[in-house]
Amino acid sequence: MCSCHADTASVVAEIVARHPDGRSSLIPVLQEIQESLGYLSPDSLKEIERLTGISSSESYGVATFYTQFRFTPPGKHTIQVCNGTACHVRAGQGITDEFSRTLGVNVGETTADGNFSLESVACLGCCALAPVVAVDGKVFAGVTTKKVPAILREYKAEGTREAL
Repeated sequence: MCSCHADTASVVAEIVARHPDGRSSLIPVLQEIQESLGYLSPDSLKEIERLTGISSSESYGVATFYTQFRFTPPGKHTIQVCNGTACHVRAGQGITDEFSRTLGVNVGETTADGNFSLESVACLGCCALAPVVAVDGKVFAGVTTKKVPAILREYKAEGTREAL
């Protein structure tokens, strides 16, 4: 058994133990597992099945119903492009498309180097600043497609400094 599986098993076991309600606790269990591991892995769903009797396919079915759950490891940096009403009418979809094109990933995916995950969100709560993008919680206001490369450079350069 690889250590990553052992870590997953122990994390899931600890979380499931805190939720003795079984099926009625599935969503909170999935949320806590994702919070701890960063995503819901196949191993985590198998552990839920082993510990609770809730099949992996049922857990997966529940998780895929909700957009909050992800099934791949998140990138080092999470880019959230707002597509709420105020951002949408100010070209939010075009900004999403530009991030997607520049990074070479679709919404919900992570770049091959693991540096960026791209998300489209319903609202970041700062409509007066629309269109907005948040990277790791830092809000960029009045974003245009021309500003996308500069935003990405800020985080690519940051990663380079860390590597030195």
